[in-house]
This record gives sequence, C-alpha cells and structure tokens, in this order.
Amino acid sequence: MKSLAELQAIKAKMQNKVMLRSNDGEETIRVVVGMATCGIAAGARPVLNAFLKEVEDRHLNNVMCTQTGCIGICRYEPVVEVYMPDGSKTTYVKMDEDKVAKVVHEHIVNNKVVQEYTIGAFEK
Repeated sequence: MKSLAELQAIKAKMQNKVMLRSNDGEETIRVVVGMATCGIAAGARPVLNAFLKEVEDRHLNNVMCTQTGCIGICRYEPVVEVYMPDGSKTTYVKMDEDKVAKVVHEHIVNNKVVQEYTIGAFEK
C-alpha cells in the first residue's frame, strides 16, 4: 500500500494531466470502451489498451480514453463509443485491436466515421 503522501502526489499528477487536456485550446474527444463483464469477456481490455497506445503514439492530447460499465448491447461487444466535441456520438461494435488504428486515423484525426464498424452497419 502506498503512503497517503504518495497517493496525494499521484492524484495531483493525474489532475494536472486532466487540466492540461481541458485547457490546451482544443476540444476534447472522448473514446469510451464498455468494460462490463460481457465486454471484458469479448476482448474489450486489449481494445482499450490499443486505443491508449495509438493515442499516445500519435500525441493526440485532445483525446481522452476511458472505460464504462455496461452499454446495454452485449451481443455487439466489444463496444466503443466516440464522443466528438460537436456533441455527436458514434457507436462502434465488434471492435478488436486491428480496427483501432483505422478508427483513430479516420474518425478521430480526420473526422470521418468508419461506417463499416458502426452499429448501424451490423444491424442491416
């Protein structure tokens, strides 16, 4: 167990990181990966890790990758939702590590939704 001082230092470091992201002049894009039991069982953890690595490798300071619980569409897991600064949300389904780079490049960097990975494409 870490000491209280160490935990407070970690907290301060993370708060500063969040503040940098929210004050850097760019609006934040949020990538949310469903990490409930069904998502984890379907492979959501490697998907989240791939997003974190891709965002870090590309130095995308305006992108925040987080996890959430059940999104409610278990049969489509792993599920990733991308929230753009304009308020739009895109739901990607049946995600895997190999699809992450394309979503980051096309959608997050170039603002073009990767239609073939969306829930709409799978429901047809």
